[in-house]
Amino acid sequence: MRAVVHAGNGRVRVEDVADPRLCAATDAIVRVRRAAVCGTDLHVLAHSDAVPRGFVLGHEFVGEVVERGDQVRAHQLGDVVIGADYTACGHCWWCRQGDHWQCAERRFFGTGSLFGEPLAGAQAELVRVPHADTVLVGLPAGIGLDSAVLLGDTVATGYAALRRATLAPGETVAVLGGGPVGQVTSLVAQACGAGVVVVVEPVAGRREVAAREGALTAAPEEARSVVDGVTDGRGADVVVDAVGGSRGLALALDLVRRRGRVASVGVPEETVELPAARVFTEELGFSFAVGDVMRDAGALLALVRAGTLDPSAIATDEIGIEEAAEAYRRMTERLTLKTLIRL
Repeated sequence: MRAVVHAGNGRVRVEDVADPRLCAATDAIVRVRRAAVCGTDLHVLAHSDAVPRGFVLGHEFVGEVVERGDQVRAHQLGDVVIGADYTACGHCWWCRQGDHWQCAERRFFGTGSLFGEPLAGAQAELVRVPHADTVLVGLPAGIGLDSAVLLGDTVATGYAALRRATLAPGETVAVLGGGPVGQVTSLVAQACGAGVVVVVEPVAGRREVAAREGALTAAPEEARSVVDGVTDGRGADVVVDAVGGSRGLALALDLVRRRGRVASVGVPEETVELPAARVFTEELGFSFAVGDVMRDAGALLALVRAGTLDPSAIATDEIGIEEAAEAYRRMTERLTLKTLIRL
């Protein structure tokens, strides 16, 4: 089969690799119909010591079940399914609480050993899915593949951040970063009843996308004045940091109101100092969130089916798999927002 693989030195290429095979009775093989290039894929390439050359990349996918183990009960051959971006057993204490990311059997598709035991990715014609009954979500009729492929990671991440921040209807949300996760967080916040959403992003083209999709926008240096203008100077009720690290924390602290909440989904690259005295005095809430479509699929699918959420609005490019290397380059240089791969 054809697949996008790590070529070393921060590069990818498309190669012929062996088809995946069932390794357990709970596995399924999915023929991928859409995959996507994600910011996490770029993060993986920047930490390529954890990803061997020739390793299949990618973790966002939707496709058709073409083979299944004897213990797969929830999905039939021919079913169209959304894949979560990582696996979980579905039976342990953590999984029963809906905390699949904490499962001891977590394996993150296409990221080498960065987040657990390596598992070949989904930017390929076929992908093996462990614990298929838990990891795969059936795709209802009427939802297009271009929207569905984004539910497994990007949309689930934005939704998880807003859940952790306990967003209430009418509240003001500031989203730091106008990349794919930030853009989708804005869309989800609007779909879930936020009042004003402000997307803070330095790249003008990305601010234009956010504005087109219903958000106010601001460059980082003007963010506080924009937020003050819609909150009578209080600051945002909720800040979602889709940047991470000290930059994201500093801006979040500048924008959040007293007794407000900050939720971060940006992968941290460093140790960050928290001004504990201020956090205590102002009663600020801080949390981190990882998306979990295994837990949240019902709500996300309902929003899409109702027409209140259209994640495909952030897809700026759609390519064939042979064009993947160029797509990675363009995303690295911020020339595109979100690239979908047709298979």
